[in-house]
Amino acid sequence: MEVGFRSGCVALLGRPNVGKSSLANALVGEKVMAVSPKAQTTRHAIRGIVQGDGYQIVLVDTPGVHEPRHDLGRFMISQIRAALEDVCGICFVVDATSKGISSLDRRVLEWIQEAGRPALLCVNKVDLLARKDDFWDVVALYQDQYRFDAVVPVSATQGTNLDVLKEAMVKWLPESPPLFPEEFLIDRTERFLSEEIIREKIFLAVEEEVPHCVAVVVESFKSPDEYPDRKRLAVRASIVVEKEGQKGIIIGANGRMIKAIREAAESDMERAFGYPVDLDLWVKVRPKWRKNPSMLRHMGYGS
Repeated sequence: MEVGFRSGCVALLGRPNVGKSSLANALVGEKVMAVSPKAQTTRHAIRGIVQGDGYQIVLVDTPGVHEPRHDLGRFMISQIRAALEDVCGICFVVDATSKGISSLDRRVLEWIQEAGRPALLCVNKVDLLARKDDFWDVVALYQDQYRFDAVVPVSATQGTNLDVLKEAMVKWLPESPPLFPEEFLIDRTERFLSEEIIREKIFLAVEEEVPHCVAVVVESFKSPDEYPDRKRLAVRASIVVEKEGQKGIIIGANGRMIKAIREAAESDMERAFGYPVDLDLWVKVRPKWRKNPSMLRHMGYGS
């Protein structure tokens, strides 16, 4: 191990749509987290690996804090609470355009207080501020509730102050060997990443509440790495919904919607895995799957 090398986990915490996953992708330097404008895109605590000169930050991107209404929601909240147990610092991500502190923000602040870890306030989306001075109004909202170790204004989409944010996180890291090999960008399998890519494309393509009723399960993943006679990555995945009407929306008129989802997912998967991709998608109806513990476990949302 390099003398003085630092390594550890840092949690990204916040309510939905503040840009945690976009920030994680920007810090890692590659798109490893699903991103969409819709709330609750992230469902698992996913670790993205930030490699630097003399350090490795393991970013724990958590689901947005929300009021759970079913077993899936409770699973997502459990992912957040578990993530706080093994981190050396917490990055509370808030939206620069916020006008007030919500009940969900107050819950996050309570969890930060309970965790007893160093914490900073990361004010994201500063590029959207009409007046630069509005930034300090947002900071005052949160600093009145909790005395953060640092405040960092950032824009995940523009790359503003990402180096400053990394420097603040590195100060929390203990001296330790790297937790992951240098080539790792995420702590998940290629199958999982495929599921996230497909689900992201559904979130981006479909309106209203349908995306929140969707799960994606990769049934078959045949890579040229495992099958040398193949020159293309073959993936078969099931898109699970709760109602027949949702199935019709996902498929679309004359199959146009599912074709668009498939083509967008194939494009991202080809960039991620470096092979041409043949993606086979099937839509299945599983009523009330979000409230069914055995179905949730089968889909990866359970202990």
